Amino acid sequence: MQTFDLEAEGLRALNSALHAQASTTNQTVWEILNPKGSHAIAVGLDAPIEVTIKGSTGYYCAGMNKQATVHVHGSTGPGTAENMMSGTVIVEGDASQYAGATGNGGTLIIKGNASSRCGISMKGIDIIVHGSIGHMSAFMAQSGNLVVCGDAGEALGDSLYEARLFVRGSVKSLGADCIEKEMRAEHLAILEDLLERGGCDAKASEFKRYGSARELYNFNIDNAY
Repeated sequence: MQTFDLEAEGLRALNSALHAQASTTNQTVWEILNPKGSHAIAVGLDAPIEVTIKGSTGYYCAGMNKQATVHVHGSTGPGTAENMMSGTVIVEGDASQYAGATGNGGTLIIKGNASSRCGISMKGIDIIVHGSIGHMSAFMAQSGNLVVCGDAGEALGDSLYEARLFVRGSVKSLGADCIEKEMRAEHLAILEDLLERGGCDAKASEFKRYGSARELYNFNIDNAY
């Protein structure tokens, strides 16, 4: 294991060391000490390495992640796993605004709550939240899955495209063009897999599915007045 004291050695040195890892690296396990809310920790990784962060982080932790597994033993600031491409990011605490925004792939697991705009413009990422999420989550979400074991705030799925939203608790309100949809056998199978991957003890049968009504896809002259 490679142990890195962020307070002593600095963020630039940390990210340079992590960026230097390739698919053939033998330095596959990293532990980061004393993050103390620093921003942009472990961003832009592109190697099959495991990074454990012992504490809470600031903005954009694990942003643009590819291949790596990043495990935060604390809470994270805004933009966690933003524009993630592949790999896994696990947050043991809470995540602030726009967690998983524009994510193209991979899995983001938040074991606490997520704030507003979780999963906005998601493009294939799977986001699994053990707690609740804030308002405007999954705004303009295009594809992928958002699983919420708690409640969802206002305007869930506003201007949604084809992402699937699964919520176990209550939804304060649905956004434009977002509706409750039938939970068919294929959706239960997808959700069961996601719950298992996320380490959730909830049952798929306890969730409701939400998706696009597909009424914003085409121009309607009545909306012009």
